[in-house]
Amino acid sequence: MLASAAEVPVVNSLSDFEHPCQALADLFTVRERLGSLEGRILTYLGDGNNVAHSLLLAGAKAGMNVRVATPPGFEPIPQIVERSARIAAVTGGSVEVISDALAASTGAHVLYTDVWASMGREAEADERALVFPSYQLNAKLVEAAGDDVVVLHCLPAHRGQEITDDVIDGPRSAVWDQAENRLHTQKALLLFLLGLD
Repeated sequence: MLASAAEVPVVNSLSDFEHPCQALADLFTVRERLGSLEGRILTYLGDGNNVAHSLLLAGAKAGMNVRVATPPGFEPIPQIVERSARIAAVTGGSVEVISDALAASTGAHVLYTDVWASMGREAEADERALVFPSYQLNAKLVEAAGDDVVVLHCLPAHRGQEITDDVIDGPRSAVWDQAENRLHTQKALLLFLLGLD
């Protein structure tokens, strides 16, 4: 709504619907670690929230195979899934939403999670803590993924809840580089918008 009334670019840094600046940093981090995006399997585990929406869209645009594993009733909104699937059909990627975290993690190049109760949903945290434990990013899921799997989390993390200490602090984790890359990708976005790219 703001963008439609503005005469200058408006950057969505975060909304309930999408988190596109985060997705830019995420894909940049994957590219740094793995060298390419096209054909890579990116698995997101947890709530079908704004981060899941942006990963579906950005991953599809980059020709990735995006899997979202979430409990029934917590899936990303259908319009985003449908739009992402249309994009993926053009780029050679794919989009899949399933409820089996282990199946979604098997062979993945990237495992990604976020908090189970996003901003504005804190009152649901106790209820969600009963629903989401099988979507915890832990050593079992890392082992099921590819040998070169990259672990991501957009932070802040609830250690021991959506991700275990051994995974977030482990050798496959890129969460600290990912956090730093928010700075670099957002500087690049501003340069692009100012026509200085």
